[in-house]
Amino acid sequence: MKKRYGYKYGKGRMEFSLDPALVKGELTIRDFPVLTDPAAAIREAIRNPIGSKPLREIVRPGETVALIVNDPTRVANSHVFLPILLAELNAAGIPDRDMRIVFALGTHRLMSEAEMESAVGPAVAARVKMYNSDCRDDSQFKYFGETSHGTPVYFHKRVVEADHIICTGSVVHHFFAGFGGGRKALLPGVSRYDTIRHNHSLMLEPGAVIGRLEGNPIYHDQVEGAEMCRPSFLLNVVLNEKKEFLKIFAGDYIKAHLACCGFVNEVYGTGVERETDLVIASCGGYPKDINVYQLQKTMDNAWCAVREGGVVIILGECAEGSGSAAYEETMRKYRTPDEVAKAIRENFQIGAHKAYAVTRLMKKAEFILVSSMDPALAGLLLFTPARDMDEALALAFAKLGPRPSITLMPMGSLTVPLLSK
Repeated sequence: MKKRYGYKYGKGRMEFSLDPALVKGELTIRDFPVLTDPAAAIREAIRNPIGSKPLREIVRPGETVALIVNDPTRVANSHVFLPILLAELNAAGIPDRDMRIVFALGTHRLMSEAEMESAVGPAVAARVKMYNSDCRDDSQFKYFGETSHGTPVYFHKRVVEADHIICTGSVVHHFFAGFGGGRKALLPGVSRYDTIRHNHSLMLEPGAVIGRLEGNPIYHDQVEGAEMCRPSFLLNVVLNEKKEFLKIFAGDYIKAHLACCGFVNEVYGTGVERETDLVIASCGGYPKDINVYQLQKTMDNAWCAVREGGVVIILGECAEGSGSAAYEETMRKYRTPDEVAKAIRENFQIGAHKAYAVTRLMKKAEFILVSSMDPALAGLLLFTPARDMDEALALAFAKLGPRPSITLMPMGSLTVPLLSK
């Protein structure tokens, strides 16, 4: 008797049937309780930090403070914790006029005044001056030196010219930097384009993988750069899929972040005993599957659960296609994962790097994409296109045989399979 499954797809759902005996696991995030009083938890974390003195004992009257804040692409609920951070700084003798907020845009587009106000809340926006970090405006940055990996380190002047830097943000798994948050507020958050480009080029090296910090060249390079202008304090948050607070971490920008990453693994990491022949993963619907650029996060997570030579079926509507002209242009020029890797290694560019990020996964398994994209575009991007789940399953079973072992990932963009040791 087959069992019916229904997973999110775009703004709707897509159903399919499987023999439940083939399913070795259905991976979902763990149900952690949300914080009933986030404000109290934020104050507690700031006043009892990890590996650091409390914030009030770090800053002194007459000093200036730069707060690095996430841009809209990474939700952190900054509007909730920033008023509390500002109150702590006020209590330590730092008036609003001696603070500034710089948004960690990395290579993303500039934020409007309205977007800045929305990110921090109207009250904070009225109190503290706010700035974009425009990575392509060389005049905004100050040079600090070169890392052992050869990355030229340039940080935003409005950040580094302050007496104290406070990094803020949310933490989730990251497909080549291991985890977000922590040092990433500085590098790439408020770094110049060539700093970001060189650091990101290290994704081509071994160890630059999801969920790994130790031995990850991206992470070590970012920390080495951050140490050239060491942040005084950190506040990182962990949210659930509904963007509700689960836990707050504050203190030393390395030690508190490492503790935070451990908790992220508890929340979003899902233990699996072994890799399976077939993984079926939904991105979680709109907007997580709006284009391939967003869908890639689900691909990375599914890649962790599939065996070498297996198949991954991705349910992703991709109403906006690939999401990157540079990505498509790269794929028109290079037709295999090895060709893409060679080209990116010779001339690493932000945007084109997405071609490598996607196709490197395809060396392990075949990726069948169920989407609304033109099949020709899906094929150009080296996916096996499928109109619906019936076609996708037929293709997978034709390759794997009638009794493949299957892992299901209904929350593919969130859950990270962690192999049991």
